[in-house]
Amino acid sequence: MKNLGDPKYFLGIEILRSQGGIFIRQKKYTLDLLVETGLLECKPIDTPIMANHGLQLIKGAKLADIGRYQCLVGKHIYLAHARPDIAYVVGLVSQFMHQPQEDHLEAALRIVRYLRGTLGHGVLFGENGHQRIMDTHTLTGPAT
Repeated sequence: MKNLGDPKYFLGIEILRSQGGIFIRQKKYTLDLLVETGLLECKPIDTPIMANHGLQLIKGAKLADIGRYQCLVGKHIYLAHARPDIAYVVGLVSQFMHQPQEDHLEAALRIVRYLRGTLGHGVLFGENGHQRIMDTHTLTGPAT
């Protein structure tokens, strides 16, 4: 066996070390998602879901492309591992995997627009097991 040192990436998750602890994020995965959805140049939004969203199945509503929807929501589920700030809304949109409607697809794409404005966000695992969501720019000490 050979020691390759501290990991920098693991399963697409970037691992940064600083004096504050270990920081994980999925910036490249998020950028790839933005390119794939055509939203790389979109205007970022402040929240991943509207207040009083009212997402539900509506009888007779226009259906979305089920394959596209399931693929997009699956990518959101993977992103939520290092982005607990989207966990609630990802759980919400995943409820409609069996019969997605246009409103559900719009909500899933809204998450992508939110991610556009929060590319550097991830989770810092600090001392004493404390965790918090933060941006790369606020790490204390050199990130390696």
